[in-house]
Parts: sequence; structure tokens; C-alpha cells
Amino acid sequence: MKKFFTAVCSSVIMLNAYDMTHSHALSLDEALTLLKANNLEIKTSAYDLALSKRDADVAFGNHFGRLDFIQDIARSNDAGNVFGFKLAGREAAFGDFGFNEFLQPLGGMIAGDPVDPNSLLQTEPKDLNYPGYRNFFQAKLRYELPLFTGFALSSYEDIMDAMTKMKSLEKDQLISEQIYQLRKSFYDMALLEEAISNLNTILTNINTLEEITQEMIDVGYAKKIDVLEVQAKKGNVQRFIMQMQSNQELLYHYISFLLNTKIEKIITPPLYIVSPQQSTEQILEQNIDIQRAKTGLEIRESMLSASQASYYPTLGAFAEISTADDTFMGDANDHKAYTLGARLSWNLFHGGVDSAQVEKSKIERLKTQTQVELAKKGIALKIDEIKTEIKSFDAEIASLEKELLLADEIYKNYEGRYKEQLASMSDVIVKQSQQIEKILELQITKNKRNERVFALEKLANGAF
Repeated sequence: MKKFFTAVCSSVIMLNAYDMTHSHALSLDEALTLLKANNLEIKTSAYDLALSKRDADVAFGNHFGRLDFIQDIARSNDAGNVFGFKLAGREAAFGDFGFNEFLQPLGGMIAGDPVDPNSLLQTEPKDLNYPGYRNFFQAKLRYELPLFTGFALSSYEDIMDAMTKMKSLEKDQLISEQIYQLRKSFYDMALLEEAISNLNTILTNINTLEEITQEMIDVGYAKKIDVLEVQAKKGNVQRFIMQMQSNQELLYHYISFLLNTKIEKIITPPLYIVSPQQSTEQILEQNIDIQRAKTGLEIRESMLSASQASYYPTLGAFAEISTADDTFMGDANDHKAYTLGARLSWNLFHGGVDSAQVEKSKIERLKTQTQVELAKKGIALKIDEIKTEIKSFDAEIASLEKELLLADEIYKNYEGRYKEQLASMSDVIVKQSQQIEKILELQITKNKRNERVFALEKLANGAF
């Protein structure tokens, strides 16, 4: 019933997801929700985290020792085994030692018969040396508990907990990376739409110019080469539009891959992205790479503690109850036995191996400490570089937007002058080329700025 309910719920969720992605344009917020639920890399990372948690459970469980049930079943005529089987089942008798072969000569010797005492002692008892086959069934319950391991178990537990934390951070980092890729794709799509819109406006203007040119040819005020120039420029603009439409199609394929479902339409966000305002210190504090480096340092600390465990003695206790017979569980209560014990083990000399391992762990810890500091300084430098680049792109975009406005006005002016035969078609085409050049340059610069803003957000791991 539980499996059926889970299957029904899964089907409902998948149907809702299908309806959401196919019935209307997908917004960025909806896409982010779908990303966290559907992305295959995120799902794989979740499995890695679950496996790490199980490893941590294993390390924790070692504190409680182990309880084993052992059932031995054997059949043997080996003298040692048969006697041991009887002894374990508390059924050994004097006859098992061959006393019947010893008592008769001993009685004769007591009665005065001439018997050599040495030959009597050298008698080989047949019942002991050549016993018949015997079955053996022994049931044993054994519990072993580590009482002190030189802090090795607690150190390994700390290592596994830190590894689980590391896997969790890796999952967060992967989610942040996938969010970065998805958001960048949405904003890239918005830039493409803006560029296509601007180029379509230019294409409309070219169509109008083509009609005007054809009319001027008809009345003798223009030449055929003028309309050919217009048509060549028109083909050039159409080629740009087709390239951008192809890029849009590729982006839809990539978004579909990220969301693990077919996406045919999205709602593009506003073009301008506000740059993160967090300080460098705040970004460093929440940066996952630095958190991972710190977690790695925790692991090194625990590994040092684990290597130092070799200096301490280890103490363990055990308890065992058993029963044995020549039949399964035969006379179990009469044949039961118990054993309680403890063992202390202390390695006093190992040729300097233990101290060398400890020193190696100390060096690795120092190395990791240095790597943490290097990561902080490297990421701080990257943050400063990105912030500087964003400021530079902001200034460049503001300048290009003004230049584009000027290029639009110049083109309109030359279009009017052409109508009045004060400028040639070549002049108009040149001004239009400059207009297109500014549109493409502005798009590239905006794209670069967005990429830098996303990179800054990613350093703070999607916190913005």
C-alpha cells in the first residue's frame, strides 16, 4: 500500500511538472524550483550525501561493539576433536582416557602378578587414540565491546561526520553551480531577445529604405546599385537574426538538459542585474570553497588524533555463552557454559613507525592550514577583480547606450538626406553598419557584465 501511494504521488508530481513546462512559458522562479527537483546531477549528489551519512552511522555504531551468534556443526573421528567435543558438551568420562586398558593390568600388579610398571605406563589406550565418529553441535552467543581504543574510534567518527559535512557542502556547491548556469541561460536568452528585437527594427527600416530606393529608381533619382546595396545589407541583418535564433534554440536545449524536461518557452527576466552589495568579508564567510577547506582542516585534525591513538593501550571486553552436544540443542541447559574476559593490548615498540605517522599527520595538518589561508586570499583577490570588472562594464554599457542612440539618430539623418539626394546609399549603409555594430557590441558587453555578476553571486554560492 505504501509503495502504491508513493507511486501515485510521484505520478502526480511528474504530471504537474509536465503541465507546468508545456502549458505556459516558464518563469525563472519556476525553473529554479524544477531544477532542484529534477536535475540529475543534483540527484546524484544527494545519493553521495546519503552514502556518506551511512558511513558516519557505521563509525558511530562501532562504539557499541558487536554481538554474534555462531552455530558450529561438525562430525569427526580425530582423537583431539572427539575428546574436545565431549569436553565442550560436559560428557567426558574416565573411559575416554582408556582406563579399562589400564585398570586390569594394574589390578593384577596389586594381586602380585609380575607386571612391569614401565610397560603399564607405556600402554596406548585405544579408546582415546582411536575413538569412533562423533557429531558436534555448538551454539554460541558472543558479545565484544571496545572499552578504550586510544580515542581512535571517536576520531574516526569525527572524520566520518566531517566527510558527511563535506559531501553536504559539495551538494550545495553543485546546486549553486546549476543555479548559476540556469540563471545565466535565462539572462542570455533575454539579451538575445533584445538584440533580435533591435535587429528586427533595423530590418523594418531597411525594408522601408528598400521601398523608398525602388520608388526613387522608378522616378530616376536613384540607381539600381543603390537597391542592391540595401538588399545586401538586408541579407546581412537577416543572417545575424538567424544566428541569434539558432543560439536561442541551443539555449532551450541546454535549459531542457538542466531541468531534465523539455522546455519550449520561457519568460525572460529584466536585462539589468543588480550587482551584489555584500562586502568581501561577508562573501568569504559564506563561500563554500572556504567552508570545504575548513572542513578539510577538521578532517586533518581528526586524522592526527587517530594517528596518536597508537601511543595508547587498547582495552576490550567480551562475554560468551554457549551450549554443545552431539545433537542439535540436546540437553542445552545442562551443557551450557559462559566466559567473561577482557584484553589489554599496548604496543611498546614499532621501529618508530607510529611516531613517523604522527609527524606526517602534523605536516599534513600544517599544509591544510596553509591551503585554507591561500584559498581565502585567492578568493578575496577574485572578488576584488570581479567587482572592478563590473564597474568597468557598467561604465562601458552606459557609454555604448549613448553611442547607440547617437548611431540611431545619425542613421535617421542620413536616411533623410538620401531621400533629399544629399547623401549616397553607401553613406546610409555605412551608418547603418555602425548602428548594427553598436547593437552587437552593447549585447556582448551586457553579456560580459552579467557573466561577472553571476560569477560574484556564485562565489557567495547563490546567496543573493
